[in-house]
Amino acid sequence: MDLSKWNMESFGDGHPFGDPGWYQGQYSPYYNESHKQLRKFVRDMCEEHVIPNANEWDEAKSIPKEVRLLFGKSGMNCLMMGHPFPVDYLPQKGKELPEFLQNVKLDGFHEMILNDEYARCGSGGVLWGMAGGLAIGLPPVNHFGSEELKRRILPEVLGGEKVICLAITEPTAGSDVAQIRCKAVREGDYYIVTGEKKWITNGVIADYFTTAVRTGPSGAGGISLLLIERGPGVKTRQMDCSGVWCSGTSYVTFDQVKVPVNNILGKENKGFKYIMSNFNHERMSICYMTNRFARVCLEESVKFANKRKTFGKKLVDHPVIRWKLAEMARMIESNQALLESLCYNLERMEKQEANLKLGGTTALAKVQCTKTMEFCAREAAQVFGGLSYTRGGQGEKVERLNREVRAMAVPGGSEEIMLDLGIRQSAKVAALARKMASAQENAKL
Repeated sequence: MDLSKWNMESFGDGHPFGDPGWYQGQYSPYYNESHKQLRKFVRDMCEEHVIPNANEWDEAKSIPKEVRLLFGKSGMNCLMMGHPFPVDYLPQKGKELPEFLQNVKLDGFHEMILNDEYARCGSGGVLWGMAGGLAIGLPPVNHFGSEELKRRILPEVLGGEKVICLAITEPTAGSDVAQIRCKAVREGDYYIVTGEKKWITNGVIADYFTTAVRTGPSGAGGISLLLIERGPGVKTRQMDCSGVWCSGTSYVTFDQVKVPVNNILGKENKGFKYIMSNFNHERMSICYMTNRFARVCLEESVKFANKRKTFGKKLVDHPVIRWKLAEMARMIESNQALLESLCYNLERMEKQEANLKLGGTTALAKVQCTKTMEFCAREAAQVFGGLSYTRGGQGEKVERLNREVRAMAVPGGSEEIMLDLGIRQSAKVAALARKMASAQENAKL
């Protein structure tokens, strides 16, 4: 057996299934040298600046602004926004990107790697506190805002100077977006906005609020998207949630807030369509981070099981523990394959085609990944025992991720809504395909 002929490349700590297969010498059609270099670049940054501080920041319910500035200056923030990336709107027009990314085609796999590496910190609060608004609040400005608005807002947010959030959910409207009540009334050159938003990630620290408002009649046809700047009449208070503490989850009140009409994103009363088009990217981002969170639970369990002894031998030498590790691994690796396939297809389809064809599968993937995180967090807790019920210490990440499961399963579409959407959307695509096939057959006659 000549091992010299084999690809024995290894990146990371080498724990079984502690990293995706392509990190450990498995061949993949998706990744090139720039992906490998990005992987190392982000891992080095996170291991130096983020992972050692994650627990402290989460307990303090705050992330230092210097951290957002650090990652902003590296150019990484634009890679959270979905392909095609707004590199030209970076403060230095893309020159701040690492040299190995300067002259390559950036794709969705660069974004997947960034999310995956960020999530190694084992804290949804830290990840969202660093980049939550970049993934869900800034894309609507980039896609639907005026050029003047984009030139003013994107550079300072991408550079880490300012923070943006997405303000959709209300006390009485969550998954049923069409029922929002926050009202915007046109008065000359301004909209006067009055209403409330709830569970708004980054809201406490946000300078800008990408906000769903009612500008027309009831239902989906009366919703618009406005970019609201923090100022008179805008009040935020941090919510006391079970987890994701340093994400700045907040209750937002708009009291007679004056918003320039030029801050509208897209067209008036077309906001529901824009909101729906933003969901696929949000759900994929959640998939990337939750599958890595599940992997963190597995890796922490492997490390602990190899040093903890019970009944005279290491935990890992007990078959029941290996069974738990194997169950986690098979789910995580299956998810990884699904996400890579989705990412590949998202790269090759126009946005409208992707929303139609992949919307259902993306919804199901979100359920699968968050359920996998939930399963792995529970099984890891069983491996750690009482240590997983103690904040801080060896079981720190497992304890925290157990608390954060619902923060991943509900936002972006609850499991029940996603499962229903997955079937409805797939049935819609199948019916459309049959209709087109029938039309083509008739055309031949």
